[in-house]
Amino acid sequence: MKKLFAMCLVAFSALISVHLQAQEVETLVQIDTDMGKIKVKLFNDTPQHRDNFIKNVKEHRYDGLLFHRVIKQFMIQAGDINSKDAPMEQHLGDGDLDYTIPAEIVFPKYFHKRGMLCAARTGDDENPERASSATQFYIVTGKFFTEMELDKMEHEQGITLTPEQRQAYMLEGGTPHLDGKYTVFGEVIKGMKAVDKIQFIETNGEDRPVKNIKIKSMTIVNK
Repeated sequence: MKKLFAMCLVAFSALISVHLQAQEVETLVQIDTDMGKIKVKLFNDTPQHRDNFIKNVKEHRYDGLLFHRVIKQFMIQAGDINSKDAPMEQHLGDGDLDYTIPAEIVFPKYFHKRGMLCAARTGDDENPERASSATQFYIVTGKFFTEMELDKMEHEQGITLTPEQRQAYMLEGGTPHLDGKYTVFGEVIKGMKAVDKIQFIETNGEDRPVKNIKIKSMTIVNK
């Protein structure tokens, strides 16, 4: 009987281990753009953003939309549902679905280093809860910071950067002034060359590329 109990305990432990491993697997999404392919992973500890992004991908919500806002050494933004086939004179940036995603700001674990996938949102004045757009997202490009610049930022803003943040902002770059204010829900794992091609494209006065850069498709991939 004791032997049978031990065998059941081992089997139960194995099932729990498999379940936990399944939970830890991160969803991968490939973004095929006019400038190349970008592969991102979605974080499991921002589940509402993860699931909403997956839903949009499966519904082909992003196919044909533009990178409508591009700022060098800052970020590239897409997901305006009105941007598909939008003429150059059309103002973009307000197109969205009729709902928002509650903020899932997992800080300081996730911060705005280069390559992070984040949810766009309206400003604090009209959105103090910092709820995210249903469709619009941005990928951080950012810039490099010196140790002196980070020290000054800590002093002026009354914050303390973690050693991981400091190292990332000095060696990889990013946009630290956005930390703790926007939901970071994923990260580029392949294709930053394509992101850089997009960030250095010529833009107009509204930060829209003068030549349309389209998301051809997004797909869930296995690796």
